[in-house]
Amino acid sequence: MSPTTELVEAAYQALATGDRKQIEQYWAEDMRWLVPGNHQLAGWWEGLDGFFDFMSQVGKLSGGSFVMTRSAILLADGWSADISHNVGTRTAARDGSTSPYDRLEIDVVHVLRWRDGKVIEGRGAIYGDGTTQFNQFWSQLAADATRVAA
Repeated sequence: MSPTTELVEAAYQALATGDRKQIEQYWAEDMRWLVPGNHQLAGWWEGLDGFFDFMSQVGKLSGGSFVMTRSAILLADGWSADISHNVGTRTAARDGSTSPYDRLEIDVVHVLRWRDGKVIEGRGAIYGDGTTQFNQFWSQLAADATRVAA
């Protein structure tokens, strides 16, 4: 079963609900997800539980502010690619200061591989200065809330 625009959108909408039963309709238990970059979230997240852990970290680190808005979906046999505009905010340092990296606003391409109507693998791709911004945004914070080098 090749993905359709409606199927891709439904898979992302299911993620937004946080309801595991809905998510399992579109995301395979044995799926894997690759987060690009050099920061605490980068690398492979294995299985649906690993993917849930990743999404939980994204929510926690962004104070629930992280939002992806799709602007285009491309389809091929067993594959989809979506172009998304990602926006999020990190908490300011404890002394109230902020960094230019406390706000994320970049465009991303997610390439999804499908099997039997479910996502079995996803990979993100970020281009140009967005890569640096993404790395800095997700970098670790020290106890005094300053950025830890990636």
